[in-house]
Amino acid sequence: MTEHVVIVGGGTGGTVLANDLADRLDVELAADDVRITLINDGPDHVYKPVWLYVPFGQREPADGRRPLDELVDDAVDLRIDRVTAIDTEAQRLRFNGTAPAVDYDYLVLATGSTLEPERIPGLADGGHDYYSESGSTALRDELLGFTEGHLVLSVIGSPHMCPAAPLEFVFMADDWLRERGLRDDVDITYTYPIQRVHGNPHIAEWARPIMDERGIEVETFFNAEEVDPDSETLTSMEGTDLDYDLLVTIPPHGGIDLIEEAGLGDDGWVDVDKHTLEAEAVENVYALGDTADTGVPNAGSVAHYQAGVVGQRLASEIRGRPATATYDGKTLCFIETGMDAASFVEFDYENQPSPAPPSEKLHWSKLAYNESYWLTARGLL
Repeated sequence: MTEHVVIVGGGTGGTVLANDLADRLDVELAADDVRITLINDGPDHVYKPVWLYVPFGQREPADGRRPLDELVDDAVDLRIDRVTAIDTEAQRLRFNGTAPAVDYDYLVLATGSTLEPERIPGLADGGHDYYSESGSTALRDELLGFTEGHLVLSVIGSPHMCPAAPLEFVFMADDWLRERGLRDDVDITYTYPIQRVHGNPHIAEWARPIMDERGIEVETFFNAEEVDPDSETLTSMEGTDLDYDLLVTIPPHGGIDLIEEAGLGDDGWVDVDKHTLEAEAVENVYALGDTADTGVPNAGSVAHYQAGVVGQRLASEIRGRPATATYDGKTLCFIETGMDAASFVEFDYENQPSPAPPSEKLHWSKLAYNESYWLTARGLL
């Protein structure tokens, strides 16, 4: 009997896993002992880190987009459709309208995060973001003509995709404005919802002195409650008001409703064993990337490493062997500290990050990785 592995989500985790399995199970695929299906709700694969550079005029959104059918191994069945229900008892996925359901033997959920600015009154009209393609281009149009006033970067959604990106944006904005002789005319304020500038205390301890040295004002324990686009004011739950001329935010994030409806976890995140990435509620279901509630950062490198673990475990199960591969929490991340310098961190469940001294070499390493990412997605790196 042919075993069917279905992956939902064609982002980093889903695409890397599909290609990993196609390589790992090539003999079983050729013998028709296994099928692999990747389901995504659109035809393109998007590399979201590109959006950080769009507001500064350094990249175009198209630089972070490729057709999925050019990235995924030919041995993988690619289906462009939106899953509307997961029946874990019948091991079946359903779709809109008359589209036929899909049965699975193993299911991997890599559905990622969604932006939910509507959770904060006024945010959709009064704030900008660079966490979406449309947001990054709209912010570019504002930022390129911004010559004076108050720039506020407010981290509202936590946890959120790419935890380093808020720090990167203010460091890059500070440097970018200095290069243009505009920094004296622009005040920059950074807000964070807890009493430090980053969720990880070690990264926060490293970043805060850089902010102080560069004159970036900081408001910690600032939980945004409302945006008034008319008066250009951001109000926190703690009663602090910030006037702004340009508001950039990390909007609230959520998962997808069908995960909660399927009883797999709250708020669209799947409750998993953080080492095996298996769903806690049911058998034969895995989750990875943002979708997996592991407590590690929502970073692309995490999805990449987790995909390798899930690939090994699935191959073992399909071959009737004990699945022994585990995920150790490995995360790595480049952190831009300006327009031509970056730091680097690497950590896991047991070892804390220790950011490297910023350098031009690390900045170019990050840019090089962004360019080579497409080889990673194809499973070649």
